[in-house]
Amino acid sequence: MLLIPSVPDTLGIVNIQSVDEASSQQLEPNGDGRSARWDAHRAARRLELIRLARRAIHLLGPGASMDDIATQANTSKSVFYRYFGDKDGLRHAVGEYVIGKFRAGVITAGRNSTEPSDALHAMMLAYLKMAANSPNVYFFVTASPATDVLTDPAGAGGRVREGALNDFFEELTSMMRDRMHDYIGIGPGGSASPALELWPRASIGMVRAAGELWLRAPDDEQRPSIEDLAQSITEWLTHGVAHQASGKAS
Repeated sequence: MLLIPSVPDTLGIVNIQSVDEASSQQLEPNGDGRSARWDAHRAARRLELIRLARRAIHLLGPGASMDDIATQANTSKSVFYRYFGDKDGLRHAVGEYVIGKFRAGVITAGRNSTEPSDALHAMMLAYLKMAANSPNVYFFVTASPATDVLTDPAGAGGRVREGALNDFFEELTSMMRDRMHDYIGIGPGGSASPALELWPRASIGMVRAAGELWLRAPDDEQRPSIEDLAQSITEWLTHGVAHQASGKAS
C-alpha cells in the first residue's frame, strides 16, 4: 500500500488519505474499477504534489526552481511536469488550493461579525494572519498573474488561478459593498453614487498593498504588529487617515 505522507500545511495541518483509501472511496460499483482506481490515484497524487510543492516553497522561497521544488519533495522534476505541465501550471494549481483557503478564512471572519467595522477588522486580521503564516507561499501564488484581476475582472478568462482569485475578489467586493451600504445607511436594493460604488473593490487593492508592504518590511520596532495594522487598515477604510492623524484613533 502506497501511503501518502502528511505534509505540514502552511495554512493548517492536513492529513492526507492513502491512495488505496481514496481509490476505494471513489470506486463506482458498476463502473470500470481499474479506470476508477487510476483516476483516484492520479487525483490523490496530484494533491500530494501540490502540498509537497507548497511545503518546498514555504521553506525555499517564492523563487524556488522546479529542480529545487522536486529535490525538496524527494521526487523528480519530470513528475511535476507530468502533472502540471510547467512551473506556471504548478503555480496555478498551488494558487487555486491556497486561494481557496484564504477565501474560506477571510469570508468566514467577515460573516461572523454583525457590526460593519467589526467585520472589516476581522477580515483584515484573518487576511494578514494567513499571509504571514507563509509569506513565501503567498508571494509565489500571487506573482505575475497574466491579468490583474483586481482591476480587470473580465480579463480573468479561463485560467484557474486568475478565476479563483477573481471569485475571491468578487465575493469580498460584494461583502464590502453590503457593509458600506449598512455603514452609510443605504437600504437593500439601493446604491451609492457611481464613484462611491468603486470603493469596495478599490479598497481591496489598498488592503493588499498595505499587507504586502508589511510582509516585506524588516522585522524591527518600526514594523507595526499584526493587530495594529489590522486596526489601522480598518480605520482607514471607515474613517480615513484624518481620523488617526487627529489622535482620535483607538
